[in-house]
Amino acid sequence: MREFIDLNCDMGEGFGHWALSEAPDEQLMPLISSANIAAGFHAGDPNSMDRVVKLAQQHGVGLGAHPGYHDLQGFGRRYIKTRSEELVNDIVYQVGAIREFGRRHGIALQHVKPHGALYMEAAVNEELSELMIDTLRRTCGEAIVFCMGISKTYEAAKRMGQPVVREFYADRDYDDSGSIVFARQVVRQDPAAIAEKCVRACKEGVVRTVDGNDIEIEFESICFHSDTPGALENGKAIRNALLDAGITIAPAATVLEKSV
Repeated sequence: MREFIDLNCDMGEGFGHWALSEAPDEQLMPLISSANIAAGFHAGDPNSMDRVVKLAQQHGVGLGAHPGYHDLQGFGRRYIKTRSEELVNDIVYQVGAIREFGRRHGIALQHVKPHGALYMEAAVNEELSELMIDTLRRTCGEAIVFCMGISKTYEAAKRMGQPVVREFYADRDYDDSGSIVFARQVVRQDPAAIAEKCVRACKEGVVRTVDGNDIEIEFESICFHSDTPGALENGKAIRNALLDAGITIAPAATVLEKSV
């Protein structure tokens, strides 16, 4: 059973006057221990970055950059075919933005988590993952990389000595390979069922797949999405269920320290 777990959420996912999430960041931030903040390419703008980074600092939440494909219209969930070098340059640009807003508000960058289709592409693209990890080591070597346990990203981070955290997806389905089932449209789910799924994964180290099988899963952080319908209810249910089960919620950096 896991005694310590990180609880992370994608934040700042809007642009200008528009917000994709039905739950305000101000209500979600107190529930979590690490925030993945949209950095302008799939969502987010300088004003939203400033606001959400400040919220993270106020609540003692680990600061994360959430870089995505340059795809505001598709919310970064459409695959874009381009060179790994271009994608990594986009990542550097976005990570730099979040890090500088962090410096403005006195909070260090804790982690980097690619968004959406970029996250999934890095998971299967060894060249992209290696170049991304090598670049992060040069630019922000202490930053933790968030990824799936069964991914080229995780393999590259472990091999190259970059701090890395594996995620468990509370509000996404798994297939028998241990990969999440990518969906453009996510439907509302029962918060209690989501919470039960998370507690079971922490206690037993297993998750039920879409094919009805239990598979083993290893992770240090649980993710739920702010753009999932019912996100606020999901977050509250997960947090309360974890605490009721005697599991301490802490930022990813602390969870890694406790795992040593």
